[in-house]
Amino acid sequence: MLEVKIRPLVRRRASREPLQHILGETEFFGLKIKCDRRALIPRPETEQLVELVASLLPAPPATVLDLGTGTGCIALALASHWPEARVTAVDASTDALALAAENAAALNLKERVTLLRSDWFASFPPGECFDLIVANPPYLTAAETAAAAPEVREFDPPAALTADDDGLADLRRILADAPARLNSGGLLALETGITQHPALLRLATEAGLTHAESRQDLTKRDRFILAWRA
Repeated sequence: MLEVKIRPLVRRRASREPLQHILGETEFFGLKIKCDRRALIPRPETEQLVELVASLLPAPPATVLDLGTGTGCIALALASHWPEARVTAVDASTDALALAAENAAALNLKERVTLLRSDWFASFPPGECFDLIVANPPYLTAAETAAAAPEVREFDPPAALTADDDGLADLRRILADAPARLNSGGLLALETGITQHPALLRLATEAGLTHAESRQDLTKRDRFILAWRA
């Protein structure tokens, strides 16, 4: 009987379906996050982004915005870490928002995280600002996506992976609009491509953000951009 149950799962993995989809979940910052084709599987780099932000801020931010929430992993991890914070999570995909809502309910965090459909900042009224903005936007080029492993190329939503302008299009929009959406002293934290940092640091400075800096991931490659509003 056990062999009968396992055989279909082995076939799915042999076809390069991600293990997280087969299991239906993955662990992220101590939380069990449901995974399927509706959103990117949470990656170790994204978990490191959460750890980095949590270690940088000496006090819990009052307001947090997660742009492009996908499974909701960043928003839910930060809401769990900072019970005092008011967390908002947005995505342009209704499918992703539905998955994030399922995860919020399963983790008993649906009262703590507001989910909103938005193309980055587009749905927010003028003047609404946050102490912390975090994002893992699309940053791969079309060539990088095409060269990715089948687990990524065939099962992750393409719109969550690839951006125009050599992978910079969405990061450029976020950096341009973030200063008007950050409270004084607020932090913008981004996961990015490893070759993009010279351009991103320049864009952050041009947008009026201060103390923009690169941070490396666990493989010692430039992966995160941190920038503050003075």
